[in-house]
Amino acid sequence: MRSVNKVILVGNITRDPEMKQTTTGQSIVTFGLATNREWVTGKGEKQSLAEYHNLVAWGKLAEICGQYLKKGKLIYVEGYLKTRSWDSPEGAKIFKTEVVIYDMIMLEKRPRGEEGAEDSGDFIPGENNTFDPLADIGEGISSDKNPE
Repeated sequence: MRSVNKVILVGNITRDPEMKQTTTGQSIVTFGLATNREWVTGKGEKQSLAEYHNLVAWGKLAEICGQYLKKGKLIYVEGYLKTRSWDSPEGAKIFKTEVVIYDMIMLEKRPRGEEGAEDSGDFIPGENNTFDPLADIGEGISSDKNPE
C-alpha cells in the first residue's frame, strides 16, 4: 500500500534562519513559519487561528534560505514531515516534528534599491498577475488550430 508524506505551506517567517554546518561540512538552516486559518462560525462570527511550524533545509537550499530569507517574509515551501527523538539529561524522551523542505519560493518582491529589484518577477498574491501559456514557448510552436 502506498503512503504520502508531503507538506505544502504558504506563510510568514517567524524568526530569521539560523545557519549551521554538520561535522562533514553540509549546510543546514532552521527557521519558523506561521500559517493562518480563517473561518466563519455557525453564528456568523469570524474566527482565525495561527499555526507555527519548524522548518529545516539542507545543502544548497539551506544556503539560499540563509542568504535571502528574513523574519516576516512571505514564502511558499514544499517538503515532508520528519520526527526526531532524543533523551533529555533528565532521562525523558523528547520528540520534535519538523518540515524538511526541498522547495522554496519567495512570494514578495524585493524592496526598491535591493539588487535586481526592478526586474524581479516574484509573484505577489492579490496583484494583477496574468499567465500566458505560450509566452515562454520557443519558435516553431503555433497557436493556430490547423498547424501546417
